[in-house]
Amino acid sequence: MAASDGRKRVVIEGVKPEIDAGRFPIKRVVGETVAVEADVFTDGHDVVAAVLLHRREGQITWDETPMTPLVNDRWRAEFPVLAVGRYQYTVRGWVDRFLTWRRDLGKRLKAGQNVDLDLLIGAELIEQVAAEARGGDQTQLRQWAHRLRRPAPDDSLESVCDDANLGQLMHRWSPRHFATTYHHELTVTVDRERARFSTWYECFPRSASEQPGRHGTFQDVEARLPYIASMGFDVLYLPPIHPIGRAFRKGRNNAVEAKPGDVGSPWGIGAAEGGHKAIHPQLGTLNDFRRLVEAAKSHGMEIALDVAFQCSPDHPYVKEHPEWFRRRPDGTIQYAENPPKKYQDIYPFDFETENWRGLWDELKSVFVYWIEQGVRIFRVDNPHTKPFPFWEWCLGELKRDWPDVLFLSEAFTRPKIMHRLAKLGFTQSYTYFAWRNTKHELTEYANDLYRTEASEFFRPNFWPNTPDILPEHLQVGGRPAFMSRLVLAATLSTNYGIYGPPYEHGWSAPREHGSEEYLNSEKYEVHHHDIRRTDSLKDFIARVNGVRRAHRALQTNEGLEFCTINNGEMIAYLRTTADRSEVLLVVVNLDFRNTQSAWLEVPLHQLGMAEDQPYELHDLLSDARYLWHGRWNYVELNPYHCPAHIFRVRRRVHTEQDFEPYA
Repeated sequence: MAASDGRKRVVIEGVKPEIDAGRFPIKRVVGETVAVEADVFTDGHDVVAAVLLHRREGQITWDETPMTPLVNDRWRAEFPVLAVGRYQYTVRGWVDRFLTWRRDLGKRLKAGQNVDLDLLIGAELIEQVAAEARGGDQTQLRQWAHRLRRPAPDDSLESVCDDANLGQLMHRWSPRHFATTYHHELTVTVDRERARFSTWYECFPRSASEQPGRHGTFQDVEARLPYIASMGFDVLYLPPIHPIGRAFRKGRNNAVEAKPGDVGSPWGIGAAEGGHKAIHPQLGTLNDFRRLVEAAKSHGMEIALDVAFQCSPDHPYVKEHPEWFRRRPDGTIQYAENPPKKYQDIYPFDFETENWRGLWDELKSVFVYWIEQGVRIFRVDNPHTKPFPFWEWCLGELKRDWPDVLFLSEAFTRPKIMHRLAKLGFTQSYTYFAWRNTKHELTEYANDLYRTEASEFFRPNFWPNTPDILPEHLQVGGRPAFMSRLVLAATLSTNYGIYGPPYEHGWSAPREHGSEEYLNSEKYEVHHHDIRRTDSLKDFIARVNGVRRAHRALQTNEGLEFCTINNGEMIAYLRTTADRSEVLLVVVNLDFRNTQSAWLEVPLHQLGMAEDQPYELHDLLSDARYLWHGRWNYVELNPYHCPAHIFRVRRRVHTEQDFEPYA
């Protein structure tokens, strides 16, 4: 080690948050803060100072925030991120001679020792700094140095150890000799608000017609926007809208052979009319689509498009770029398989092709094309079946040019792969929520998502159902199952979505026993949905989404805490804002058939409430109000009436009728 380096005595380690030694960024949304902690220490007994350095990408100079010592050489500071884009941060520490001197002076004064020489040492330190200072700061520092060289008989020297202004002046102007800067510059990707809080509704445009038997259009979807908006959704997600191939087209219920009139799967992309940059002729024109995008905005919604990088045998790419597909020994192109399942209507791309650069550029251009049509949210189909390097390059390029674009990863695969995709740039991620049913499973899974390092880069999006997933509990649980799973998704995650109208209409029939495929799935046929059905859950969905929009505690995943409840068929948890200005208590009956009751413990001490202080619970679903006392209280939920409570906790201020929001 060089001699000059050897004088850098401060050690910086254990920096958090830091993902894979700085290889990947953490994630935030505009207006949030980044809280950084680090171990900062040195040899001997000298006092260490530390600052958090941070800047927006492209900014030349660093902004800095002093770090506060916690315990055991742990330091902390935070900074806000105020714009979409990328920020960098790191930590710097140094031995602070002034702080060391001031600490020791205080000890000597307390012990009654002679400090004449110590005062001269302090005066020299301050004079050296004063020589570098400017304006009034220089004047004040010189006054302090003069005072130490010639202290008055009645001068209270203890003030030197306590004066905050002197400390600030010395921190501002002191040279940081031999400072150590952490060896990584860490990165924050900052997204817009919808990355953190969004409510998705998926529907097939071809099933949006008001007339039974007629193929739906973009104009039909536009006419349905008020209905979707009335339920409180802000993202309308459309499965692929492109021409559908005819060769090896799947029939109804995924039949291998299509019959005349079968419309095929929208994921069998590409036909004579075009590929990924074309629109299915029966849906309308590009102008119709653009008008739909603008109409959605007028209802407070955004259109999200599905991007599925695969081709039908009829896709123009197959003829124009045969080198992008893998051939079998008999000369035929390898179709998609997940043995024993076969997808003869889909050709996957060969990412190991010699022309991989051309393939990458073309696939990126698909995103660019739809971005130019006004789309800023994409749901990406099966990203885990495409190479990680491609996604890191493609998403990085797109976020650089359009930092407001959001990407949802549809990857139901192994956890490490899902995490890798999130690290590489996917904004939100599908989860295992659909298969987490018991109190233990839900509690353990939520803690894995929100109380581990994954919370820094993995944003979950909970879906109770999708066109591919009809979980067993929705097949057998009836209306209570649809209601309780909606409340769980909407209150355990800030991002959630449903596939409708099948969800609000309670579709529960599987293709066969033991299958999660829908009987008569919309993936293979056009359906007519009567959105005026009297048995629809639309009003209940609207109520839940209205609660989400009205309460900040449900718009961040940070304030989640599970409560003790003495019934395994019931789950309870608090949702709070960081400043505790809002506290919600959610209770859900997980038994779809039977009324369940329990004693629930409210952690009053953690909420700063006294044991003898009564408090009101306002059920935001039913509008009922309850007066509770103490930690333990009784709850009962009939699943056929409403299987859940979403309580707002309000404490008494003066009289029994006078309550305030918890603060």
